[in-house]
Amino acid sequence: MSETPEATPEADLKPSFRSEVAVELVKHSAADSDVLWAARVSTAGEQSLEELTKDPERSKGLINYLMRDRHGSPFEHNSMTFFISAPIFVFREFMRHRVGWSYNEESGRYRELEPVFYVPDASRKLVQEGRPGKYVFVEGTQAQQELTGRVMEDSYRQAYESYQEMLAAGVAREVARSVLPVGLFSSMYATCNARSLMHFLGLRTQHELAKVPSFPQREIEMVGEKMEQEWAKLMPLTYAAFNKNGRMAP
Repeated sequence: MSETPEATPEADLKPSFRSEVAVELVKHSAADSDVLWAARVSTAGEQSLEELTKDPERSKGLINYLMRDRHGSPFEHNSMTFFISAPIFVFREFMRHRVGWSYNEESGRYRELEPVFYVPDASRKLVQEGRPGKYVFVEGTQAQQELTGRVMEDSYRQAYESYQEMLAAGVAREVARSVLPVGLFSSMYATCNARSLMHFLGLRTQHELAKVPSFPQREIEMVGEKMEQEWAKLMPLTYAAFNKNGRMAP
């Protein structure tokens, strides 16, 4: 992915604009049996997978008990790695989640950054009403939507032209990247376990089953929703218990 220091910028690169984030589950070692294995060692010692899963109702009940009574450590014995493509400002919010997470993001020091920028589509609510801590977002007008798209695209084009101009003049990538906005798409690998993902989802998604309401920025919620879809397929019993018990990490 990295370029040699002698590489020159490609002058014909043109900015492109996206409203969607991308999430791909690239590898995992995560199953409900991992939770059962970790929990039952406390009382039964080491057991085989067949022994752990021979009674589905008992397995479901144990996982729900662990979630309900907030015995969290059994949910840590698994791993999921996601490849995420999203605007830089989404990643800055991501980095607030540190316990149980590992990140590796593409580097603007070692590679020329591609001109892909975030512009919200018509479904993105644009207007904030109310005071901090007690506000809602409402639909913008057609004029506001058009203004947002036009201003963002113009700003992105100007910023990327400046970036290319500096690179062409021999300025180091790590310096030239300073002119680029947080609406630029970046990519990273993010690795977590089920417990850390549940904590993330509790804060970064809105859901009717949540005991504690959350008000995430829509763009990081889009990422969270895609991660949740993948996790639900890997650990259906754990996912069901998470929803049943108010979407709170144990």
